[in-house]
Order: sequence, then C-alpha cells, then structure tokens
Amino acid sequence: MKHRIVLAGLVVASAVALPLAAQVTQAQNPIIHADVPDLSLIRVGKTYYMSSTTMHMSPGVPIMKSRDLVNWQLVGYASDTLGSEDELALRNGKSTYGRGSWASSLRFHKGTYYVSTFAQTTGKTYIYSTRNIEKGPWKLASFKPSYHDHSLFFDNDDRVYLVYGAGKLRLVELTADASAVKPGATEQVLIDNASAPAGPNVGLPAEGSQLFNIRGTYYLFNITWPKGGMRTVVVHRADKLTGPYEGRVALQDLGVAQGGLIDTPDGRWFSYLFRDYGAVGRIPYLVPVTWADGWPVLGSPAGKVPTTLPLPPSSGLIPGIAASDEFARRKNEPALPLVWQWNHNPENSLWSLTDRPGYLRLRTGRVDTTFLLARNTLTQRTIGPACAGTTALDVSHLKDGDFAGLALLQKRYGLVGVEARNGAKSIVMISAETEKPVELQRLPLTQNTVYLKAECDFRERKDVATFYYSLDGKAWRPIGQPLKMAYTLPHFMGYRFGLFNYATKIAGGYADFDYFRIADQITGAK
Repeated sequence: MKHRIVLAGLVVASAVALPLAAQVTQAQNPIIHADVPDLSLIRVGKTYYMSSTTMHMSPGVPIMKSRDLVNWQLVGYASDTLGSEDELALRNGKSTYGRGSWASSLRFHKGTYYVSTFAQTTGKTYIYSTRNIEKGPWKLASFKPSYHDHSLFFDNDDRVYLVYGAGKLRLVELTADASAVKPGATEQVLIDNASAPAGPNVGLPAEGSQLFNIRGTYYLFNITWPKGGMRTVVVHRADKLTGPYEGRVALQDLGVAQGGLIDTPDGRWFSYLFRDYGAVGRIPYLVPVTWADGWPVLGSPAGKVPTTLPLPPSSGLIPGIAASDEFARRKNEPALPLVWQWNHNPENSLWSLTDRPGYLRLRTGRVDTTFLLARNTLTQRTIGPACAGTTALDVSHLKDGDFAGLALLQKRYGLVGVEARNGAKSIVMISAETEKPVELQRLPLTQNTVYLKAECDFRERKDVATFYYSLDGKAWRPIGQPLKMAYTLPHFMGYRFGLFNYATKIAGGYADFDYFRIADQITGAK
C-alpha cells in the first residue's frame, strides 16, 4: 500500500472578539488555542482526521474532523474506558492523573481506520479499528507491553509495524490485522541515538515517533529537547524501513515540535506540531513544508514558524472543540455532546439528564475527602486567548457536607461552589494554587439557585483565572482571589472547566446544573 499521510492542521481559535474591519482573512497560528497535544493526522480524499491525547479523561482518544486543516470538529472517541483499574476509576485513593492513554497514532489502510495508543497505567498497547471513523463502532485489540510513543505504520507490502522508544528507537512487527505482536517477531533497533542531530547535550531523548513513506522514502519525525535549548524537531530518512537512517534538525523555533507531515489535495505540504503554552495546555501549530534534495524543509521562511498561513481563516473553537450545553436532549441525540469528558471513569448510575429534564443531575454515591479524588466531575477544555464558563446551579437537595459547583481542573485547581454545612449553605471559593486547597472566601446563601462563573486569561501567558458568583444571573461579584494557573506535569493537561458535586459526610445528595455556557471573551463583573 502507498500509505499517504497528509499533513494535518488544527483549529485556530480567536478568543477575543474582533471588530468587523479587523476580521482575519487567513489562518493564524496556533491553529487551535486549546489543549490538543500529541496530534496525529491523516487525509482521506478531501477530509482530514486527527487524533489526540486526553490521558485520564473518559471517554478517551478523541477523533476530530476538518475539511481545511483549520476548522476542526469533534466527531467521536475510540475508547469509552481503558479498563476498570482503581487508578482509572478514582477508587481507594488512587488516580491516573498524568498517565492514562498517551500519544496516539492514526492511520487509514485499505478501507479501515486504525488508531493506537498506550497506557502506563495498564501496561498495555491498544489498537482500535473501524470502517466508519465518524460513527464507529470501534473494535479493540490490546496487548502487552506498553510501547512508548509509538507510530503505527503500514508498509507498502502491507506488513504492519510499531516504531517506538525514546533516544534509542526500535521496530517491532505486528500481525496483519494489527491486533497483536506477530508471533516470533523480534524487536530490532532502528536508530541507536535519534537525538544525535540536535547535539550531545540531551535533556529529553528523541521520542514521539511518527513514520511516513513518501514517494518510496521513509521519513521519521521525532521531538528532542537539548539541555539549555528548546523543543526541537528531528527528522531521519532512509531508503529502507530498517535503515540505515540519516538525520538532521528540521525545526528549532518557539519550541514548536512533535508531529508529522500531511499534504493537501492540491499538493501543498505542512507539518503539524504543537507548543507547550502554559496553563491552557499544549496547542497545535501548522508549519508550511517545502522539499529540497529529498528533505522536508519546515518553516516560512525556512526554519521559522509563521504567524499566518495560506489556509482559510478560523471560525473559532466554539462549538467544534468547546461548546455550551443547556442539558436539554431531544430524541436520538447523544446523552452528552462530544466536548464533554469525565475526569476518570464515571459512575454512570450517579448522573442523569432525565431525572429532571433540562438539567444535569450529579448525585453523590460515596464520601470523598478531596476534590481531585471525587467521582463524576464533568469537564471540557478551556480555550485561549481568553474564555469564560458560567453555570446555574440548584442546590436545594444537597446533604450536609456536600460541595457542588464550577471548577478549573488541574493540580493547582480553583473552585467556586456551594457547601452545605450544619443546616446552612454558603458560597465558597477554594484555591489550590499552592497545591494545597485553601478556602479564600465564604458567603452565606439563603436561596436555592446560584450562578457561578470562571474566567481564564491566557493572553501572553498571563494564566490568571477569576471566579464570580451571582444571585440573579445578571450582577456578578468576584469571590476569593485570582488564581495563578500553572501547567503541572503530574496532571500533564491544560486547565479544564468542570462541573462537580461530592459528599464529605453522607452520600445521597444531589445537585442540578441548569446549563453550562462558554464564551471566547471575558467581561469581568458585568
């Protein structure tokens, strides 16, 4: 097979509204100003598909679709859950923050779509396949070990491989249906030191493999990070799959790295990559590619990440990547829009959209001690450069010790919500900016409905969030103090809005959320 992988791009988002005269006429980097890391892209005809990483979230391995490499829409997930381990389900004080499913690899071969991932939590590699990438169903095959940062690859002779590892990259052959390691297959070293083109002072060994066969030449993309330097794209090429490979630095600008190649139907090439960008997460970029002496030359001009791209402009990240939800469902609609993911595996018996139509009900089923270990927090991405999330909450059925509200989820999280204590209710703001939760303000609440808002300012990596409450949904008042957000490796994910309710004394209470509304601008106390 001639496995043509087309460059993929990501959806750009302008988070602050522009006046009509200033509306952009072409795409801008970042293509998606939201946490969409470890992207893998393909083109099938005139349609692009992309998979990404969402680690500890459920469902996992998101699939997105675009017709122009810029405007992307979630169309599904390959995985409902990876398994039932305590870590995946937030049981017995265990979690899988920062682990879960890592970098995926998306491929199309002879009418079947494949997406693979791996999990340190379970020690397995997962291969999902389907004939219909937008509707499924997905067939699962899993096996040990967990092949780190692998690239799934179908060669021209239909043999199937994984390229994987860090620094020393290895190759292993799979069965023809990619469901297992081929019996008798032996792992072999493909490149002994893939970091070498970037110099001897390696911080992060070359990883994030993505392998392509373009016009009979094999191209292997990796990321490495020299000590004292920045995230760097390294490309190796060879005439044979097994090598020998020669390598060079392909891009070293702004820390934009890790990804691969994709082409357009009219023959243009791009490299899809991402950038660590503070609290909003790891955000996708597109870089034009030209060819010289059989090598891909990244950047425009060469070696530079452009701010604009010769592609259609973005229409924004709402509602394709993030979206509002009134929690009203019509017949044959999915229970929850695809923008939502649960923090770890949910307990499905404890949430409902039908107990009170038009509301999301979160019921407690056990006692928890901390927000980060609470079940059934419903999340979606924050988006940059700025965004706001609001909700209306009915707290009339909280039990003593219950705490329900709106979160910004990361290790250094922030919460605004309502706590029931000793027969009274209070609006409370909690900050874990120091990685230990601290109550910053408490106000008495004498009504059953309260309105909550969290605003995120990611402009120029300011990374500050402010929390608000309202008693009528019109007049907003700040509560607590601004949260200095920080991207932490233990969670390995950009901040997410979260709707939560957990019990600290007795199970069985519930909270009803009337809606969640997201905007790509902030208005403060207006």
